[in-house]
Amino acid sequence: MDKPRAGAGTPAAPAARKTRVRVRYADTDQMGVAYYANYLIWFEVARTEWLRDGGWSYREMEADGIALPVIEAHCEYRQPARYDDEIEIRTVATVLTPVRIRFDADQPELARLRPGLSSTVSVRLEAPTRATAMLTPGS
Repeated sequence: MDKPRAGAGTPAAPAARKTRVRVRYADTDQMGVAYYANYLIWFEVARTEWLRDGGWSYREMEADGIALPVIEAHCEYRQPARYDDEIEIRTVATVLTPVRIRFDADQPELARLRPGLSSTVSVRLEAPTRATAMLTPGS
């Protein structure tokens, strides 16, 4: 039986979702500060959980021949995350069009990222041609 997905007759994904990640030793440099690119990995974790809460999963989308590659990423840092910090990432889809979705992320408790200036943008591509396709849950 197929898992229900957001769309006609099913609840929409939540407007905002909080995801918690802990800074591992492997995420840090010699000074114990999180390497800047790890924020993009943490954003991916938060995006995945946002989608899952809405009834989608990357695994199911890929099985259906759908991909959501990130075509843009932006992050402004206020202060570093350090080894063993627990970080809460608040993720919200601020732009949702038939082919594009933008996720904004911030960390309100710790103010590590500048709100509204930390984001990723994805487009839907459909296999086998990887042409841009409509972004419709459950299609």
